[in-house]
Amino acid sequence: MATLILVRHGRSTANTSGVLAGRTPGIALDERGAAQAAALPGRLAGVPLAAAVCSPLQRCRETLRPLLDARPELPLHVEDRINECDYGDWSGRKLAELNDEPLMDVVQAHASAAAFPGGESMRAMQNRAVEAVHDWNARVEAEHGEDATYLMCSHGDIVKSIVADALGLHLDLFQRVHVDPCSVTVIRYTRLRPFLLRLGDTGDFAALAPRDHPDSSGTAEVGGGAGAP
Repeated sequence: MATLILVRHGRSTANTSGVLAGRTPGIALDERGAAQAAALPGRLAGVPLAAAVCSPLQRCRETLRPLLDARPELPLHVEDRINECDYGDWSGRKLAELNDEPLMDVVQAHASAAAFPGGESMRAMQNRAVEAVHDWNARVEAEHGEDATYLMCSHGDIVKSIVADALGLHLDLFQRVHVDPCSVTVIRYTRLRPFLLRLGDTGDFAALAPRDHPDSSGTAEVGGGAGAP
């Protein structure tokens, strides 16, 4: 079956301000995010792509714009099922404030039971995203053959939930996966099982350097975090 390249959108203005953007309109890439997007065509040079599939949100469209400009023949498809998680009443709030919410412990340790007030559950988020991947795998294979490769540009929690499914991990374990902004994750689907070929690859190891204020709590950043400074 098809090979899927998952790209998390580049760093956004919400990432740098510590806000859980969710589906809030008007969230754009910041300066670093725009540079990350500009580098994407070079990083993927030499990789033939049958299609590009994109979340409807602005930050994902902006991430793919340089790639589409470099490959005008590449068709773009907007896919609502890989939209950001609907965080409901949490959308637009500071992550520092949300850390004090009792629900955050559930999100961290028992994601399959987490449902955001006024929004959707994390289980529903994963189900729709995985369903979209399987549908697109079948479509790409039918139209371009089983060796075809295509790209999806989406959001941190969406990418993590797709990776968890590919690895056979329960959703409660998906917070153990981390993907930085504009990172590339690659999954090759076969008739027997998926193979994870790349995970959160940015080609930049700055995020591994010691930080002035390291976080040893093990808490995963909802939405995916801002990546290296």
